[in-house]
Amino acid sequence: MAASLAVIAPTASSQAEVSAQACTSTDWVQGQWYTTGSIVRFEGRYYVAEHDNPGYSPTVSTWYWEPTSCDGGGGGGGGTCTSATDWVAGRQYYTGNIVRYNGSHYIAEHDNPGYDPTVSTWFWEPHNCGGGGGGGGGDFVVSEAQFNQMFPGRNSFYTYQGLVDAMKKFPAFAKTGSDTVKKQEAAAFLANASHETGGLVHIEEINKNNDLCDESKPYGCPRGTYAYYGRGPIQLSWNFNYYTAGNALGLNLLENPQWVAENASISWQTALWYWTTQNGPGSMTAHAAMVNSAGFGQTIRSINGSLECDGRNPAQVQSRVSKYQQIAGIIGVTPGGNLYC
Repeated sequence: MAASLAVIAPTASSQAEVSAQACTSTDWVQGQWYTTGSIVRFEGRYYVAEHDNPGYSPTVSTWYWEPTSCDGGGGGGGGTCTSATDWVAGRQYYTGNIVRYNGSHYIAEHDNPGYDPTVSTWFWEPHNCGGGGGGGGGDFVVSEAQFNQMFPGRNSFYTYQGLVDAMKKFPAFAKTGSDTVKKQEAAAFLANASHETGGLVHIEEINKNNDLCDESKPYGCPRGTYAYYGRGPIQLSWNFNYYTAGNALGLNLLENPQWVAENASISWQTALWYWTTQNGPGSMTAHAAMVNSAGFGQTIRSINGSLECDGRNPAQVQSRVSKYQQIAGIIGVTPGGNLYC
């Protein structure tokens, strides 16, 4: 849930004093992009990033930063993965503790009495241990060279690293099932993103003259009824999608829809959020369609089925399918069946 910025001074707690030699950290730098799990030194204290942020001061908001202990204090290990322990149900964990669970690492965003790390992103976040580990992205089935081959004319905004960073929040994406399924899902996602953006060229929708505000929603459209046009790899549109995606990502996108067009990691995050959690006009998420062998056609239905599927716009469907086949060829995987919707 998105929280407004408030000046909150760090307080002494179970996370209080830490030792420099135990922390894998850097000095905080204003304006530098930090991803969830990053640990910084600031005014003699250590803080762990609870959510990705563009270099906010660690004392500004406990939504983005929490004081942390890097020496293994508390029940679950400290701020480095070398001190992580296996998660134990019912054990008390404190903010910044890192645990191993089902082969992946998770960092506690808030103190909790041993909640399952996969239950709630309020209490736990997948954690990247030095670029690998279980946080996602470190072993993406698409290499940077293949990504560049897929999108030779892409806008420089759509960075490979931005995608890899975004994947840390969605550890199931392209990491579920067999190697074939993982590659098929990655190809399907990138094919749809390519179609939506003209080959990862367009960041914002070309036609911005549409009223994409559902004014029946209690939160309305604080940035105006024409502010919620398509942005990012899946062209996130409508006020309710900005509101729901923002809540899921810990970002106030309803008030700041422009962030989706200004930060590559946020932009990719919104696309992966939609891909993994939203059915759209379909009957399943695009992620579920690929990992459960429903086929690429169902990803089209989830993204734009009401306008393209069931014979409504076969040329657009064919464009998506052709791009999927091309990208699947680049990463060396068969496209599978059920390609059309």
